Amino acid sequence: MKSVMQMIMSIGLILILAVGIALAADLPAKDAKITLEIYENYEQAMTAAGFEFIYTCADKGCGQPGPADPMLKYKWACFEQRHATGKLARPEGDIFVNLHVCKGTDKTFLGIVESKPMETGLVKVDADALADEIDRTGHASIYGIYFDTDKADVKPESEQALGEIARLLGNRPDLKLYVVGHTDSVGSLDYNKDLSVRRARAVVEVLTGKYGIAKNRLWGEGVGPLVPVLTNSSDGGRAKNRRVELVKQ
Repeated sequence: MKSVMQMIMSIGLILILAVGIALAADLPAKDAKITLEIYENYEQAMTAAGFEFIYTCADKGCGQPGPADPMLKYKWACFEQRHATGKLARPEGDIFVNLHVCKGTDKTFLGIVESKPMETGLVKVDADALADEIDRTGHASIYGIYFDTDKADVKPESEQALGEIARLLGNRPDLKLYVVGHTDSVGSLDYNKDLSVRRARAVVEVLTGKYGIAKNRLWGEGVGPLVPVLTNSSDGGRAKNRRVELVKQ
């Protein structure tokens, strides 16, 4: 069930957007400024709700009218148009609002998407399984270490995986590892190689600092997108390629 605070925030958002709709509905249909005034009412309502505008455009800056749709018998004939995409950041999931006001069709299009934070902790790392994999192949991939996009700070949700790596090293005092960062191919090669190095070394820093692993047993390095395990042409492939790998020295 939603918490009381979540329900209040949701109701507040609906009321604020409803105010924008009501104010826009009261505007005279024949007013030459109708498109701009409708847009500004929604814009004010979104601003009051705490939205950050991540994209806006006006008239020809929003693109040209599209062709007629033979199935719907409808032609997108938009002029005096305004568009805005807004984001409301919330711990329980961001809300995105897509607003398009178009005089040519006498319509206002409003889309609202409520996202849900990624559920973590689904991938469990086990020290014994890591040991078996390293003994068998010389390396093991870790998918339970989390970073924000374009960041190298290890997130708290990584604690389970890091704890098992520390347990592996505690059980095998002679084992030394390269901690290797891998990324997908989105972005430049130089950027991704640098990011992967920083992430690998951040993992080493946590293992040596928080878990007391000797520094001479770990070395952090990164190869960016150069060693993919799947194609980078799909979301699933890119997700598998973003990983930390333990390689026996």
